[in-house]
Amino acid sequence: MPKIDFKKELKHLYSPSKKEITVVDVPAMNFLMLDGKGNPNTATSYQQAVETLYSVSYTLKFMIKKTQAVDYGVLPLEGLWWADDMSQFSAENKDAWLWTAMIMQPEFVTTDLVEQAKSEAAKKKDLPALSLMRFEPLHEKRSAQIMHIGPYSDEGPTIARIHEFIQEQGGRLHGKHHEIYLGDPRRTAPEKLKTVIRQPFK
Repeated sequence: MPKIDFKKELKHLYSPSKKEITVVDVPAMNFLMLDGKGNPNTATSYQQAVETLYSVSYTLKFMIKKTQAVDYGVLPLEGLWWADDMSQFSAENKDAWLWTAMIMQPEFVTTDLVEQAKSEAAKKKDLPALSLMRFEPLHEKRSAQIMHIGPYSDEGPTIARIHEFIQEQGGRLHGKHHEIYLGDPRRTAPEKLKTVIRQPFK
């Protein structure tokens, strides 16, 4: 049974240049999503959200492999980040951060399949955030992005580059700061972590 690698099929979205900022037209895609607030390094709600998203995503993968004979790799964790007052959105004030943790799902994943996977996942593990999870599309459209190599704490200059790039294009920020985590911080040295930094704009 061949295994679909959506990161390769969507290379322009999941593997941008690490040298140059590029502009992409991001299509509508479906995600499992969980919202929350607070420092992702310390907030229990964030850890619970990540665990829930992965549990349901892997349950879906194995359900579909068994029933539809289709195998694919689970997509990486992604995050939208913002603050009620964007002037307070800084690395020094992570407790004020608002976030949506999410994992993209292939087109053949349906609402009914998600509900079935939620029931199956709940039987195997206690997932306090499960009832808060939703399944819905996100359509960012035109966005600027680049691959950041290194610790999450060093993203500041990269984010500033993207914002300057958008201004130079005569654009303005539209939508939430978006990150795609291609490395596992538990297994990867901080200086080798790969993160797609994306910012929609008009």
